[in-house]
Amino acid sequence: MPASLPLILRDRLEHETISMDEYRRTGGYEGLRELLNHEAPENIKKTVLDSGLQGRGGAGFPAGKKWQLLPDDAPHPRYIVANTDEMEPGTFKDRLLLSVNPHTVIEGMIIAGYANSAQKGYFFIRPSYQQVALKFEKALSEARAAGFLGQKILGSDFYFEIVVHRSAGRYICGEAKGLIHALQGERPHPNIEGHLTEQGLWGRPTIVNNAETLAWVPHIVRNGASWFRDLGKHDKAPGNKIYSVCGRVRRPGVFELPFGTPLGEIIEEHAGGMLPGYEFKACLPGGASTRYLTKEFFHVAMDFDSMAKIGTGHRLGTGALMVFDHTCCLVAITLNLIQFFSRESCGWCTPCREGIPYMESLLSAIERGEGGADFPARLQEMCRHMRNAYCAFALGAAAPVEGLIEDFEDEVKAHITLKKCPLEHDDPNQWPLAPMPGIEDLETGNERYPSCPV
Repeated sequence: MPASLPLILRDRLEHETISMDEYRRTGGYEGLRELLNHEAPENIKKTVLDSGLQGRGGAGFPAGKKWQLLPDDAPHPRYIVANTDEMEPGTFKDRLLLSVNPHTVIEGMIIAGYANSAQKGYFFIRPSYQQVALKFEKALSEARAAGFLGQKILGSDFYFEIVVHRSAGRYICGEAKGLIHALQGERPHPNIEGHLTEQGLWGRPTIVNNAETLAWVPHIVRNGASWFRDLGKHDKAPGNKIYSVCGRVRRPGVFELPFGTPLGEIIEEHAGGMLPGYEFKACLPGGASTRYLTKEFFHVAMDFDSMAKIGTGHRLGTGALMVFDHTCCLVAITLNLIQFFSRESCGWCTPCREGIPYMESLLSAIERGEGGADFPARLQEMCRHMRNAYCAFALGAAAPVEGLIEDFEDEVKAHITLKKCPLEHDDPNQWPLAPMPGIEDLETGNERYPSCPV
């Protein structure tokens, strides 16, 4: 199949979910059937490792390598967790994936369970995704009725079950170790020492993968590691990737494309470019916890390796593009993001608990026109302190602040010099205070704000 065609979103229809019968007509569950009859678990692990599949939740850690970290002599029971928390602002790819094709994630979880000799899976999902959770539970019932879940799956000795767990609804619950605490009914602090593959859920070996990561596993098992590698744009970007785009573009939405597709191609071709009368100013390439990119980076491939080569602090994240036009105040936008991170911090470590609210206060003063000349330097210093935090939460919070201070220094200084936002005006159509021109024609399902257009 040509790399340009979608795979896990292949049968995508507007407002419809792929049924069990439709999924099986395109080869669904055939990979599971074949491996249960012919493949040893260690061979499945090697195939996933050789495919180069990187975690699609933001960190990009190789899925096969994570699976191989689970020792062969590890105790039982073992667990597989599909992370569908997706609480980061601007990110909604998993929401659409599960709305369209829940069975590919279910099959991926079952295969992961077989490869790692696990007995149970947990589908961890944010509470506001209630409709998605209901669709997933219906798909689980279909899979169970067809013999793909439960005792002696497809006549084999393999047993596996999946439970849906609705999260408490905090951003930190999506951090893998915080997620484990949340599943256990505890405060979601990320303070578990060592690897989850050795001591995870209830002290037992646990594999935590993003939902999109697991969605690719059945295709890799069915078609092979080399096939998957060839889908991507280059050797260090294997496979396809789901990208999402929101903001003042003509076609906000979700796009499955070859991994490593250039930033400019995603915005200009697949998202249709900017709406008439609006110019591209910057974007966050991977949700709220990434650095701003300007138009000079349109040539950069949207993959983990290429983004890391741009410079310090640049990362792909979830591949969720938040596009901002020339009328947007990036100080106000960054303040909004920092307010979110300040509220969502678990408070476990000092840099995050104390540092992020302090950055919020500095940005708030700058936006109000009360910032001092030394405030940008203070913000940079606080961003450096975030490197001493316990987990990656604080580093993600610092990323847009670093980008603002270093790449949009003139805009920050203008706030301080003018003692107000230089973009202030009386236009009632100024986003986000009023509906955007023509947004009702985009059929996003959200006429007022295009931040979650699916």
